[in-house]
Amino acid sequence: MTAQPQTTFISCNGIRLHLALAGPQDGPPVVLLHGFPEFWYGWRHQIEALAAAGFRVIAPDQRGYNLSEKPRGVHNYQVERLSADVIGLLDALGYEQAFLAGHDWGAAVAWETAIRYPERVRKLAILNVPHPDVMSRFLLSNFEQQRKSWYIYFFQLPLIPEAVLRANDWAPAVRMLTHSALPGSFTEADIEQYRRAWWRKGAMTSMLNWYRAVFRRALRGSLDPDKIVPRRVHVPTMILWGKQDIALSHHMAQPSCDLCDQGLLVFFDHATHWVQHDEAEAVNKALISFFA
Repeated sequence: MTAQPQTTFISCNGIRLHLALAGPQDGPPVVLLHGFPEFWYGWRHQIEALAAAGFRVIAPDQRGYNLSEKPRGVHNYQVERLSADVIGLLDALGYEQAFLAGHDWGAAVAWETAIRYPERVRKLAILNVPHPDVMSRFLLSNFEQQRKSWYIYFFQLPLIPEAVLRANDWAPAVRMLTHSALPGSFTEADIEQYRRAWWRKGAMTSMLNWYRAVFRRALRGSLDPDKIVPRRVHVPTMILWGKQDIALSHHMAQPSCDLCDQGLLVFFDHATHWVQHDEAEAVNKALISFFA
């Protein structure tokens, strides 16, 4: 980034969130939701481009991440609370509606927000994450996705995942990023930013609690994929998907798009899970065109 965004804190939905802000204050608002194991900085390539296009860009550290509050307990990271954070953020900033984009866990929250609060989302952009009900069906019935999702089960263990990821100044966490992205997508300077965020007290446990909360929720639900009733998305939606994703099968993309009343699916044949880093310029153009 040639210019750092402004940063501030707001109180919403009972917690304190840290935000990065850029672009004209009277521009149409765009909320960017990062995923694991990133923070607002995961949108560094998009923030500047969207701001230059006239949007008011709002990129929060989601609860548990970096400088945002880290409430204790797995129950504090249920998806209902995460999507309520987005609505609380809009309320705190005085917006009735906003464009919403999410990647990885941020995309899961974005899906849930659009489903639960369609009147608050002007348009929805999803990067490399399926509709939550499609994900549930695939996890129960698709061996390829079950194999790709092995890490979710590992993250259910107490304390051990934190210790493994933290070893040698977060070397395993760094490999998780760099070995699953295209060469050069994460620079040494980027990695230092992530390490600083991971070292914050309680951060990694809070970040992993997102996985623990969704797993416990799944155990309370139906284990029969045929009994999962997919919820439709009434908000205009664009799905951007890097086909070389090692964690999420691209076969979930079209069924997710099919659940949208107005859905657009764009594949990036050579991009990975980190599509907004691998194909930053193309992703920026797609977001600006779609939101405009």
